[in-house]
Amino acid sequence: MANIQSQIKRNRQNERRRVRNKAVRTRLKTEAKRTLEVAEQGDLEAARSAYRKTARELDRAASKGVLHPRTAARRKSRLAKRLNARQGE
Repeated sequence: MANIQSQIKRNRQNERRRVRNKAVRTRLKTEAKRTLEVAEQGDLEAARSAYRKTARELDRAASKGVLHPRTAARRKSRLAKRLNARQGE
């Protein structure tokens, strides 16, 4: 246990950020799953709309530092690739 005041404060801040970041990452996974489910149903317009929402959430997480920007870009790319494969069927 830290006994330096600045480290005690830093530990509190880190814990608050950890909990907030965990919630954001969980929401991102849920959004990605929801987007793929919509694509499975075959509704093209709804799938595009869901993808735009998911991409916006990924970009927001990257800008806030929850995700690395390249990680967000990779996830968007993979999601888009999966959606396009579904549309080609």
